[in-house]
Amino acid sequence: MKHTLPEAFLNDMQRLLGDEYPAFLCALDASPALALRLNPKRKDAEAVAAPYIDGPVPWCGEGRYLAPLGEDRPGTAIAHACGAFYLQEASAMASAAVLDAMPGERVLDLCAAPGGKSTQIAAALGDRGLLVSNDPEPSRAQALAGNLERMGAANAVVTCALPRKLAGSWRECFDAILVDAPCSGEGMFRRDPAARDEWNPASPEGCARRQAEILDQAARMLRPGGRLVYSTCTFNEYENEGSVLGFLARHPDFAPEDFQLPGVGDSDRGMLRLFPHRVRGDGHFVARLRRTDSGPAAEATPSARTDKVLRAALESLERDICRLPDFIADMQPFRQGDRLYVRPRTCPALDGLRVISPGLCLARLGRNHIEPAHALAMAIDPGCARRRIDLDEGAARVWLRGEAIPCEGEKGWTLALYRSMPLGWGKVSDGMLKNHLPKGLRRC
Repeated sequence: MKHTLPEAFLNDMQRLLGDEYPAFLCALDASPALALRLNPKRKDAEAVAAPYIDGPVPWCGEGRYLAPLGEDRPGTAIAHACGAFYLQEASAMASAAVLDAMPGERVLDLCAAPGGKSTQIAAALGDRGLLVSNDPEPSRAQALAGNLERMGAANAVVTCALPRKLAGSWRECFDAILVDAPCSGEGMFRRDPAARDEWNPASPEGCARRQAEILDQAARMLRPGGRLVYSTCTFNEYENEGSVLGFLARHPDFAPEDFQLPGVGDSDRGMLRLFPHRVRGDGHFVARLRRTDSGPAAEATPSARTDKVLRAALESLERDICRLPDFIADMQPFRQGDRLYVRPRTCPALDGLRVISPGLCLARLGRNHIEPAHALAMAIDPGCARRRIDLDEGAARVWLRGEAIPCEGEKGWTLALYRSMPLGWGKVSDGMLKNHLPKGLRRC
């Protein structure tokens, strides 16, 4: 690969790495370290992913390296559709690990698509607290919402806005913010030819200016005492140490906070690099900063009262379709069009913002009926469903094509499962389980 890399990039890396430069070049010629992250909400995730796994990722408890890929690709597996795992490059798991989200916190993932880090944060929150995931590009934000749904995130809201727009509405709202910033992508050179083709010598400085704007807006949204994690998948100093030091110069109320990342080492002034010749992963940079002035966490947003129609819908859902999990009791039900949602009561106001997913969709409300949402199927423990059926591999593949399944069970809404993991809702009638998998999720 050496001859395909930009000369200006190679010169910069030789200056940065010195004696390590030859080892770095050899690493760029090696195969990338592909990985997946297990979903703790899926009890059988480790077992179903076992055929693809080649050892743990040291810095992420749920991270697993992928064995060399054969014809059976994990992205086409039934278990992937069930949300058993998320395919994610190993080094990309570092920034959410450094953020270290805790249940009950309010967390913002500011540049979140396609959702690897957001789904990792959601798993760490464990359905307690709030995750707001944002991406300013509509199609990417839609993909982000889909990935959060597949992985069963129950406490996430997805927005589509520029950081400045969000900062105008959400002053000092969040306990923790992740800025995985758009960057020149040098860390992806060995696995993404497009990243090499798009790079030019002016890319780093141009990206650094954009990153400064994003970080400044993130600072406005962090509560006193909160933490900000900044990461890139690039190597140069402009976008890494340069961006962090520039931010600290502009924001004296922030200070670097050191951390330790298993398998990588200790940070220096709150900053740590992952190089492909030092770790089994692509290039990555991560920094953790703490807003130093102390103060209370932002108060919860006052909740509206639940009206009679919503209460009746929730009672019908619980009586006829599934037992609602305990975490829903801490959320605010609301209606948007013909959809019944819940979201954490701590969610800041969404007025004036483009919202892709306003919360966890529970159901579609008809005049005289209620239809459970696919998001609900993915978010609840399967044992909550009043009726469920576990499909074998052949039947599960038929199901994912959107076809009906023979079923002699009790009539009514039934949760289809594969190895006790959710596939979606169906409705038993006339000896068949009629398929209600959303059309956009069906496979040919």
